[in-house]
Amino acid sequence: MKAISFYFQIHQPVRLKRYRFFDIGNDHYYYDDFLNEDIITRIAERAYIPAAQTLLKMIEESKGAFRCAISITGTAIEQFEQHVPEFIDLLKRLADTGKVEFLAETYAHSLASLTDTEEFVEQVRAHDEKLNTLFGVKPKVFRNTELIYSDDIAPVVYSMGYKGVITEGAKHILGWKSPNYVYAAATAPKLKILLKNAKLSDDISFRFGDTSWDAYPLTADKYIDWIANTPKEEQVVNLSMGLETFGELQSQQTGILQFLAALPRFAAERGIEFCTPSEVIAKLKPVGELSIPTPISWADEARDTSAWLGNKLQNEAFNKLYSVAERVRLCEDRRLKQDWNYLQASDHLFYMSTKHLADGEVHSHFSPYETPFQAFTNYMNVLADFIVRVEEQYPLSIENEELNSLLTTIRNQAREIETLNKEVTSMRQNIEHYNEEHLLREKASADKSEPKAEKKTARKTTARKTKTKKAE
Repeated sequence: MKAISFYFQIHQPVRLKRYRFFDIGNDHYYYDDFLNEDIITRIAERAYIPAAQTLLKMIEESKGAFRCAISITGTAIEQFEQHVPEFIDLLKRLADTGKVEFLAETYAHSLASLTDTEEFVEQVRAHDEKLNTLFGVKPKVFRNTELIYSDDIAPVVYSMGYKGVITEGAKHILGWKSPNYVYAAATAPKLKILLKNAKLSDDISFRFGDTSWDAYPLTADKYIDWIANTPKEEQVVNLSMGLETFGELQSQQTGILQFLAALPRFAAERGIEFCTPSEVIAKLKPVGELSIPTPISWADEARDTSAWLGNKLQNEAFNKLYSVAERVRLCEDRRLKQDWNYLQASDHLFYMSTKHLADGEVHSHFSPYETPFQAFTNYMNVLADFIVRVEEQYPLSIENEELNSLLTTIRNQAREIETLNKEVTSMRQNIEHYNEEHLLREKASADKSEPKAEKKTARKTTARKTKTKKAE
């Protein structure tokens, strides 16, 4: 049976206010609170809430046959908790159905996987903890920021305990291969790869309301027919898109929500089932290994990382930001840590893109800046102030070698403490096991001695009776 695996992404960055050169050193608050509240409440009202309600309805009406996955960043969760708590309640209801899987990702929607493994791992763990606290779930499948993936990232993802990873079915990687199979990571063979079907996903995300599209209008039965008519041996069609597609990128007037709601009925008629990514991984075996030597993503036609690191402005900002990563991890200042998370959001670099492509409109759709150069200048001013604050705690005059030596000492001490804790736990378990065995032995000895004592008493009683009879 052919399967559809839907995955919906939810992310909103914390946007920066206009921050000028003369604010450096004087103003340590970087965010446009009015703009952030306005955007997240507007998109929640137009798209996130109606879409989540539609997903709930689909699960209920299909009696659980419809299933999907959701990935939501930590920065988005924080904003929803503050401005749209009713959406968090809806996500909890979706989690309670048991038919919606929550995926792991970076807390800050960052590009840490491309430059700083330690930061990458910390963010993923923080994100897992947030999901567990809010929704009571433990993610089993990972999707990186913007579906970024490479052979170098795979072993790190596998070492964190994930069974699968979702990434883009990029044509330049697949060649003649189809994205509609499960693959194994070349550098971590036990890690399974699910590939987004770019065409069928983009038909909904970008082409659904386009009246000039030759397939317009797209109806649910037509769409399911397309999937049903893929080669019989192809296992699964992975559909990935932002949840804002349903009401924001494609307005409700296009009928996008009605289209979504009708999919389970037509899928059932064609014998197509819906599965979560974990279910796909559990049911299907990889058809082969897939090697991806250079990072890919789901952005633009190139499907690489050039949307964030494609020009000198972006690379300068990126390198400057992560130059203080080790120092930030050493500090305990909560405000500094929060700023660190917010400044890592890949969106800040995305706004600096100078690519002149057909998808340039996507780059500027949510950008609060008029030009990429304005985005760069504003971000670098904020970053300059942030680095001043970091330097106050850990001066940049400390050489990297000295800092690395300090970090190595701290890490070694942490490992020693962890080892000692394991030894203590093991010893406690051994003591408990010994005490249990000792009690069992004592009980066994008591059980054995008791019958002997009874027999002895019985013999004495018999002897007394015999003596009495003889005396008589």
